Amino acid sequence: MKYGYARVSTDEQNPALQLAALKKAGCRQVFKDEGISGATTKRPALRRCLDTLKTGDTLIVWKLDRLGRSLRDLIHMLDELRERGVRFQSLTEAIDTTTPTGRAMWQMIGVLAELERSLITERTRAGVKAAQSRGVKFGRKPKLTSQQIAHARKLVDGGEAVPEVARLLSVDRATVYRALQRSA
Repeated sequence: MKYGYARVSTDEQNPALQLAALKKAGCRQVFKDEGISGATTKRPALRRCLDTLKTGDTLIVWKLDRLGRSLRDLIHMLDELRERGVRFQSLTEAIDTTTPTGRAMWQMIGVLAELERSLITERTRAGVKAAQSRGVKFGRKPKLTSQQIAHARKLVDGGEAVPEVARLLSVDRATVYRALQRSA
């Protein structure tokens, strides 16, 4: 059975064009989210649609961006559909996973998504390195200053118990142990 999914982002947008195209494509039932951004995960009609689909069914959308929040989200969703034996069609992009050409197109989109993820990772790493070279520190700020650590060392070397030193400095004893170990 063919199911359609339509989504419009704002109340001013009209889903009529999508609905007409989905009916023309042979959808027996169309699920529609109105006034819902694609960036949100709360799309009740899409959830009902995905729950309805069974092996051998076909999900049809007017355009890819109506379905996924991002390319990564779209790839993940359609991979899940494929694993469930559900076919997919996008009318505007002419993607139809029931045909060899459509499956090849989908694989190419998957390759592009993987490239996009790799490029994002590479840019993030380069940004972190550049920030570190400028002296930017990452992670939590230390709970103890170097003066507090020196004071803690003097107290512990003088016979004071670490739990007592930790209480005095208002930190956990593990923090004192770590600080003393790092400064050794």
